[in-house]
Amino acid sequence: MDSRAPADARIVDWLGTSQAAMESLLGRIVDIDSPSSHVAGINAVGDEIASFLTEHGIAVERAGNEGSARLLKVSVNGNADAPPILLMGHMDTVFPLGTAPARPFEARGDRLHGPGVADMKSGLVMNAFVLAAFAQFGDGQPLDGLFTIDEEIASPVSRDFILDAARDAAFVLNAEPARKNGNVVIERKGGLFLRIEVSGKSAHAGVDFVSGVSAISELAHKIVALGALTDIPDEITVNVGLVSGGQSINTVAPRAGASVDIRYAREEQRASILEKVGGIVDAMDVPGTTARLEIIGEFLPMMPTADSLALLKSYREASASLGLGVEGEATGGCSDAGLTASLGVPTLCGTGPVGGNAHTDDEYIERDSLVTRAQALALVILRHRSERRKTAVSDRN
Repeated sequence: MDSRAPADARIVDWLGTSQAAMESLLGRIVDIDSPSSHVAGINAVGDEIASFLTEHGIAVERAGNEGSARLLKVSVNGNADAPPILLMGHMDTVFPLGTAPARPFEARGDRLHGPGVADMKSGLVMNAFVLAAFAQFGDGQPLDGLFTIDEEIASPVSRDFILDAARDAAFVLNAEPARKNGNVVIERKGGLFLRIEVSGKSAHAGVDFVSGVSAISELAHKIVALGALTDIPDEITVNVGLVSGGQSINTVAPRAGASVDIRYAREEQRASILEKVGGIVDAMDVPGTTARLEIIGEFLPMMPTADSLALLKSYREASASLGLGVEGEATGGCSDAGLTASLGVPTLCGTGPVGGNAHTDDEYIERDSLVTRAQALALVILRHRSERRKTAVSDRN
């Protein structure tokens, strides 16, 4: 016999019957290319999600500038006298245009495959269905949903919308994919995306070599020095992921550039790392060169707190009631959860379906986790509502 309250049981049971519908919506949005720079693709994903939400009685607000990619903002039970719970996820992926037609959504046995299926279009579907369930059967817990557009490039546009939405939230559940083992994420590294540009002087490599000043040679010195900043025991990594430069094979290079990814574990490490990088950029090993440094993207670290660990406990208990064993773990990856956590708002990440191999041709989710993770999310929300009501009764007495 189900011991849950009638409204609770209706929500969980409705989600339990939604596998086919969830897969249908997931397939439609996975089959849309939506790299961070592709306005039309991101908006097409947003159109599919907005259509689903509207069909379930949820008003959708499109935020952002006309002619650009638009975020989706929704509220369920928004007039209730309690802080909302924020469900969050991003619509952009890392895959270039043409990937979805070449490698469309596909079910292979117990797994679903396709570009962005784990990171994080399945999480978007999960959040949309949980919002729809509470719109139909919920009895008062306010929920906000935010579907953002540029997390894969550090959320330059979405950042302020995320902070505004999270500021008054009771807590935040970010639907990045669960780990392969089913765990959620309670700790993430901070990340800096940097661009270094070096200028030199061009000259003919054969006729007038000595008049040239090689930007590539100078950049090579800087790359070696940057690599030396990696400190694995202290959880700091520096990766020069992209390099470019030169004019032609027979010209001394007048320019060169590098894109650098830095990860760090603790907020207090950030200033020291940037100071060291700045020193490397300012140093000149090849006389006559100049260099400049630009921060082109940034993620904040997500550190566990007493409140976020309490939220994890609630999530673990909700999952256990469904027969799922879930723990919290740390990861070197970054996400928008660092933004919400920076406000002191309890935040749990990796609440999406269980998946793996993100950003690769073999990205997947476990098929049955679409429903079970949606149910776990719903139960966490219901537990919070129940505790809030118990507290209100106690206060009145």
